[in-house]
Order: sequence, then structure tokens, then C-alpha cells
Amino acid sequence: MPIARKAFLAASRNKWLAEHFMRRPFARRAVRKFMPGEELADALGAARELVPARIGSIITRLGETLTGESQADAVRDHYLQAFDDIHRAGLPTVVSVKPTQLGLDHSIEACRAHLEVLAGKAVATGSQLWIDMEDSSYVDRTLALYRHVKSRHEPIGIAIQAYLRRTPQDIESLMDVKPMIRLVKGAYLEPPHVAWPAKRDVDLQFASIGERLLEASRDGRAHPIFGTHDMTLVRHLLSRAEAMRLPRDRYEVHMLYGIRNADQRALAAEGYTVRCLISYGAQWFPWYMRRLAERPANVWFVMRTAFAR
Repeated sequence: MPIARKAFLAASRNKWLAEHFMRRPFARRAVRKFMPGEELADALGAARELVPARIGSIITRLGETLTGESQADAVRDHYLQAFDDIHRAGLPTVVSVKPTQLGLDHSIEACRAHLEVLAGKAVATGSQLWIDMEDSSYVDRTLALYRHVKSRHEPIGIAIQAYLRRTPQDIESLMDVKPMIRLVKGAYLEPPHVAWPAKRDVDLQFASIGERLLEASRDGRAHPIFGTHDMTLVRHLLSRAEAMRLPRDRYEVHMLYGIRNADQRALAAEGYTVRCLISYGAQWFPWYMRRLAERPANVWFVMRTAFAR
């Protein structure tokens, strides 16, 4: 793993650094490259601006590992309101949530109940609910939650991380529930026996899994989403889909807000289904460090922002 990536991932867990960095005005200016604001209204405003380009969106409020029951209830209620606001505005926007935001560390049963309520709301408002994947210690519990909720509510998706060595087996284990899977590379600091440390190996596994998901989509067994900014991988998988004569509504491309904006618009203009993941919220430091770890070149942007007047 490159030293810069490892350093940023380690920094994402440093509470002292988070406290001091988030106080700096330049830090808040820099984070706006990837986040339109801290409030739900900011995220929905950004989603509305994407509509003319025929780009859909996913919103997620930042924050992890909430353990108090009242905190989890508040997160559930926040997303219930988000579904209502999205429906009222008529936006092509869906919701993504981390299980630890719903108290997974406190009670898997309570977390499951919260997810069922949110999934029911997604159905009632004609939307979707996405379950994010967190670090490797949560994979088994998150997969179990997904299988349970997906068996009861159809428009439910899950993020799966290509850099984990176990992921090909996890993908196969989900095929019986006809999953919606957002395949991402992975953004947590994991030991090499758990996750492939070299980018080349991660890319190879991403391509292999992506091809497998396209085959499953052709057979009606999965709905794949390619969540990456690696345009070489994106174009490779889109070409494979075209060669298979797979209709373009049978797969999607998801990218983050503020990254490869021109490519997002170009793909949408070509007729591909594209969604932009828009994050918001006050707890942005760990997430921001992981974004820098994905692309350390963005550090120069932070430096320019720090010294800008």
C-alpha cells in the first residue's frame, strides 16, 4: 500500500487530528470540493442541480459508530424525513446509510428494525435504500442485515468492497436474493491478509467481479453498479456490457460529488445510468481523509486552499 494512502487512512482514525483540523477555516473551504454543505438541504440542492444533466443522486449523512439508542433513533428519523423531502421535491435521489449510524455496535436487532422501517419508507415513496459497507469487522453482520431486509423489501442495495480478499465469495453468496450491488474499491485501512494491498490486484479483482456481475445481470440475478472513478475500469466494464448486448438500464455507474464531474456528465449524455453520491453532515473528517487516501493528488488542492486569501 502506498505510504501516502496508508498515512491518510491512519489519520482518519485520529480524534486529536480531527478536532484540530476541523477548526481550521481552510479545511472547511477544502472539503467543499467534495461536499456541498453540512445540511440535508445542501445535499438536496446539489442533487437538484444535477437533474438537467440527467444525473441521479444518492445522499448520505456522514457519521459512524453511533452506539446510543437515542442517537440511532434520531438518524432513522432524519432519513425518514429525507425520504419525504425527496419525494415532495420529485428528485431522482435515493438514500444510503451506514449500519453503525443505526446502532449496529449497540444492537443488531435494533439496527435491523431501523433498516426495515427505512426500507418500508423507500418502498412507500418510490425510492431506494442503500446499505453502506464499513470496515472488514462489519462485513458478516452487514451481509446478514442486507439479506434479511432484501427478503422483505425489493429496492434495497448494498455496497461491496473489491479490495477484500473474501469479496468474490460474498458476491456469490448473495446471488440467491438477486442483489443490487454497488461495487467499490474500498477505503479503510485493512491488514494485507484481509485486503489486497496493491492497487493492481484491487483493479484486477474489481474487473473480475464486475464482469461476473454483468453476467448475473444478463441472467436476471443481480443489478450491478460500478462505483469507481477509475475510467479505465469503467470503460472496460461498459464495453463488456455492450458486447453482451445488455440493456443500459441493467447496470449503473456511481461516482462521488466533486470528482470527475465532466466524466459523469459525458456518461449520462451517452445514455448510461449515472448517479452522484452526495455526502453531507458535520462529522466529515474521517470521510474526508479517506477521500484524500483514494487520491493523494488532492492534497495539492488542500494546500492551495490553505494559502488562498
